[in-house]
Amino acid sequence: MTKENDKKELDKEVKEGMFFAAIAYIFILCIVPLMLKKDNKFAVHHGKQGLVLLIGEIAIGILGLIPFLGLIIFIIGTMLFGILSLIGIVQVLMGKYWKMPIVANIANKIAIP
Repeated sequence: MTKENDKKELDKEVKEGMFFAAIAYIFILCIVPLMLKKDNKFAVHHGKQGLVLLIGEIAIGILGLIPFLGLIIFIIGTMLFGILSLIGIVQVLMGKYWKMPIVANIANKIAIP
């Protein structure tokens, strides 16, 4: 009986945080779930991963300023972060706590007050 209650509570949390978790993978909007849905673990989990992707996207943008090599890094990095963001949104819509490779390890170290 306890497992059923835990599952219902988890499903409720996922449904309530789904919109905020999905927008977390859209560039600067990753801040929205971290500020407005601090009490929702699902939204915060995806918000932290979105924040790490945002930092990576900014770093790729800065590296893109390097002549020639920077352009290659920028194109590959933009495609990589775009694909990860799309996969993240799909995982959110499926209601999963997906841990992105490498990104999740960094995101778990972020403390939200």
